[in-house]
Amino acid sequence: METGNKTTGVRVRIVLTPDVALGPGKADLLEGIAESGSIAAAGRRMKMSYKRAWMLVEEMNRVFREPLVLSARGGSKGGSAQLTPTGQTVLENYRRLQDRVAEAGQGEIGAIRALTRDMSDGK
Repeated sequence: METGNKTTGVRVRIVLTPDVALGPGKADLLEGIAESGSIAAAGRRMKMSYKRAWMLVEEMNRVFREPLVLSARGGSKGGSAQLTPTGQTVLENYRRLQDRVAEAGQGEIGAIRALTRDMSDGK
């Protein structure tokens, strides 16, 4: 049983303020930035507009006491971005929580899944 869209699983969403949450999309964006060194590339990988990716990064940087992402404007070769130590800590803790919730809920997830229709044929 995996977390994610294609198989039965859990999608964790941590409500940080009434208007801001940290969920799978922001975690994937942070992970993409860490891997690619670019907000734009991380957004493209997720089929997200550059503007949307920047907006999410700015929101996360605003909500946390320290920024999660540092960026440098680019010249002819483009900009760069990297996770701060705080950003790496937030991402690591989110992924650990996601794994713990999925593991702890396996029985309940299986019981609920057993009551659903077989949707593998697309109908």
